[in-house]
Amino acid sequence: MKSINKTSVDTFVTEILNNNISYLSRAITLVESNNAKHQEKATRILEKCLPYTSNSIRIGITGVPGVGKSTFIESFGKYLTSIGKKVAVLAIDPSSSIQKGSILGDKTRMNMLALDNNAYIRPSPSGESLGGVARKTREAITLCEAAGFDIIIIETVGVGQSETTVHSMVDFFLLLKLANAGDELQGIKRGIIEMADTIVINKADGDAIKNAKLAKNEFSRALHLYPLKENGWTPKVTTCSALNNTGIEEIYKIIEEYISLTKKNGYFRSKRNKQNKGWLLETINNELKNQFYKDKEVQNALKIYLQKIENNEINPFKAAKEVLKIKY
Repeated sequence: MKSINKTSVDTFVTEILNNNISYLSRAITLVESNNAKHQEKATRILEKCLPYTSNSIRIGITGVPGVGKSTFIESFGKYLTSIGKKVAVLAIDPSSSIQKGSILGDKTRMNMLALDNNAYIRPSPSGESLGGVARKTREAITLCEAAGFDIIIIETVGVGQSETTVHSMVDFFLLLKLANAGDELQGIKRGIIEMADTIVINKADGDAIKNAKLAKNEFSRALHLYPLKENGWTPKVTTCSALNNTGIEEIYKIIEEYISLTKKNGYFRSKRNKQNKGWLLETINNELKNQFYKDKEVQNALKIYLQKIENNEINPFKAAKEVLKIKY
């Protein structure tokens, strides 16, 4: 097979539209590359794939580490393929800020789903920039849709700002929780609950079933305190055991109900349009930022002013204005 550099854009597009997973993976590699030529090629591939996208349902899944995201996604994904759906999982993996490494273990953690001919798993390192992740993940979604995947699942790292980032690119946002009787509402940001279209209490099996039901009731009561969503949807709370494959079908029925409602009332399309506009502005911001920091004159000035700040010769705000004057 030809290398990434030698394979033509048209060949990439043709093979992706024919659901050639090898070419899909290589195209996503181009998207993730920082090489200027790779990025240019990726942009041309994306442009040609764009007319064949937007037919999927995009689902974001989040939850704190240890909640069982990978087990849940595997169980959920296997259910979806069993009813004839093609599923792509884009997993944003946590990268080490010290070692700069990445834990790309999704195919090991979801080994059954990885072997499914109707599923595709693509782990991506989150690195240091959530903005970079957002761009690359959105473009990977576009390529997966062009390859004919019906359901695109985006798994977050489950910490900090990543939830907001993923929420900005999906149709349905699912929050996984564990049943810890008495502290169900602690340790979780109000904003994440507000974003959730459904809350699923995972690991509702064995001795944990009773606590899972209590947690379900707690969250159901809490959700009634929040204002009505503009999409007209009332978030639901349910339980499941990804390990025992119980409650999985009910979760998909909730998602179908949500999609049906939002397509009928026009919210589904308006949300996609809003996300696309946001993508445009974010892309411009990122490009301006990249071009600014790549400028040699800016780089030289930064070195000088960083040294001046260290020597306490100038305050950071004044220094920033002086550096910005170089380009603006």
